[in-house]
Amino acid sequence: MPNFFDRTIDKLRNSRIGPVVRLIEAHPRISAWLVLSIGMIVFLVIEAYDVGLRAGQWVALLIATILVAGTCILIITWDDGEDESGHTNDTV
Repeated sequence: MPNFFDRTIDKLRNSRIGPVVRLIEAHPRISAWLVLSIGMIVFLVIEAYDVGLRAGQWVALLIATILVAGTCILIITWDDGEDESGHTNDTV
């Protein structure tokens, strides 16, 4: 199964969307933040479309949604620098 995954990623790197794949690999947290923000904003707009919010309220909700998505990604990736024993991989 790992060979299938590696071959698929290599094919994507060499295809027309190669620059996008390399950007996602270079900046995984920012990419995850962007994808999660877009998904959360879509749900927000679907659910709050007919509520009657003013423009300033929409802007505040969109900013808050983007910040919450960023906080979620930060929390999810908090322990990326730790190994299984809980020690960081950084050498000081």
